[in-house]
Amino acid sequence: MIHLHHCVSARSFRPLWMLEELQLPYRLHLLPFPPRTLARSFLERNPLGTVPLLVHGDVRMTESSAMCQYLAALRPEAGLDVSAADPAFGAYLNWLHMADATLTFPQTLVLRYTHFEPPARRQPQVAEDYGRWFLARLRAVESAAARSDWLCPGRFTAADVAVGYALLLAQHLGLDAQFGEATRAYWQRLQARPAYRRALAAQQQAALDEGISPQPSPDIRP
Repeated sequence: MIHLHHCVSARSFRPLWMLEELQLPYRLHLLPFPPRTLARSFLERNPLGTVPLLVHGDVRMTESSAMCQYLAALRPEAGLDVSAADPAFGAYLNWLHMADATLTFPQTLVLRYTHFEPPARRQPQVAEDYGRWFLARLRAVESAAARSDWLCPGRFTAADVAVGYALLLAQHLGLDAQFGEATRAYWQRLQARPAYRRALAAQQQAALDEGISPQPSPDIRP
C-alpha cells in the first residue's frame, strides 16, 4: 500500500493525481496547512514538516516531481514513464524538473508574500516580480503546447502531471488570466482528464472527512 501525506492543493497534488492516473491502491492522509505547526505529530514522520510525504514499504520520498517519476516507473505499462532509451527521455526529465524548480518555485514566493506572511511582512513588489518570473518561464509551456497536445509529443506522461500542478497553482493565484492561448487550451485538456477529476474528488472527500477546509487557503481564489 502506498501512503500519501497531503495538504489541500499543495504540491502533494502531483502524486495524488499520478496515483489516480495509474489506478494504484493508496491511502490518503490529509493534513491541515501548514502541518509543521498545525499537526506537530507529523514531524515524527517527516522532520521537515512538509508535504508531500510518500511512503511505500521502505521507500520514503518528499519531492513531488520525483514521486511522479517513481510512480510512473512502478507501472510502465501505463505509458506515463519514458525510458532512457527513448529519444524523448531528456525532454521528459527536463519537464519534470522544470515543473518544480522553474515553474512552482516563483509561485511559492507569490503565495508567501501575499497570503502566508503576517500583513506587516507582506511584500507586494516581491509577489509581483515573481509572478512575472513565473509567466516569463511559462513561455516554454506555451511553445510546447502550440506544437503538441502533450509535452512529450504524441503521449501524456508524468511530465504533464508535474507541469499541470504548476498551472493549477497559477489558477489559485489568479495568474491563469495571463496564460497564452496554447497554454490555456493545454490546461483545459489536463482538467478534462478523468484521473484529474478523481484526484480533486479524493481531496475533497478527505477534507470533509477530516474537517479541513477543501480550499487551499481562505484568501486564495478557488
